Amino acid sequence: MAFPNLASADQLGPARAQPDVHLDNTRGDASAVSWSAIVAGAAAAAALSLILLMLGIGLGLSSVSPWAQNGIGAATFGVSTILWVTLTQVLASGMGGYLAGRLRTKWVAVHTDEVYFRDTAHGFLAWAVASLATAALLTSVIGSIVNSGIQAGSEMVKSDSSNGPMGYFVDSLFRKDMNAATAASHPAAIGAMVGVAAEQATAASLSEVTRIFMIATPMETLPAEDVRYVGQVVAQRTGLTQQAAEKRVSDTYARVQEKLRDAKATAEKARKASAYAALWLFISLLIGAFVASLAATYGGRRRDI
Repeated sequence: MAFPNLASADQLGPARAQPDVHLDNTRGDASAVSWSAIVAGAAAAAALSLILLMLGIGLGLSSVSPWAQNGIGAATFGVSTILWVTLTQVLASGMGGYLAGRLRTKWVAVHTDEVYFRDTAHGFLAWAVASLATAALLTSVIGSIVNSGIQAGSEMVKSDSSNGPMGYFVDSLFRKDMNAATAASHPAAIGAMVGVAAEQATAASLSEVTRIFMIATPMETLPAEDVRYVGQVVAQRTGLTQQAAEKRVSDTYARVQEKLRDAKATAEKARKASAYAALWLFISLLIGAFVASLAATYGGRRRDI
């Protein structure tokens, strides 16, 4: 008996073999690198890093004080800064890597190991782009630390006698002793003082003494001939005796040397601080690269579920 209204098995075969129709945004020839996902992850990482940096600066400024014995100590502040920079790298890099892995194009017909490698590469590239975006800021910060140390060390050797610490010490040499000025009330002495106290002679003396001090700064003590000569100039300018003037010159030069030692110590501290800052930035950036790569693999697995 024939059933004309029923389809044959050959006619039903192709219809039954068709799977359920659904949308799929995957492509077999998709590129191995999703730059849009990388840029998106890098932008998120850079923005979050900036926000956390601003928060850290606010918390740090609120915890320090310009007054002695107030606020946190320098060691505590340094440790907290290191921890905050590392935490910033972990959070920002993790966010950027996760987004880069989650938003990338889904790869089909790709081995699991290859997918893992590509996800890791996406996280690393997102971290690299974000790091390059903030490289100028990091370079300027480290440069300012180093320059502050160099400026602290060179502040004492300014050639201008009217500015800077050296000018102050040279000016202190020519301060008149009121007792000596009163004792030198003889007309001849007054005439001699007026003769050498002319404005041009005073300016020349200040410049000459400044040059003598600057040349002798590498030495702990001022040479005897310089002490004697500068003492004569100071005695004529101030009315002091030669012995008192030479003692003032020696004492002032000792103060200059003490100031130089303090400046060198400040420069050394600045150098060490810049070195430690560079090392910890290097370590925190490495941690950020690892976290970004790891987060990208997690985001990629979530993407492929």
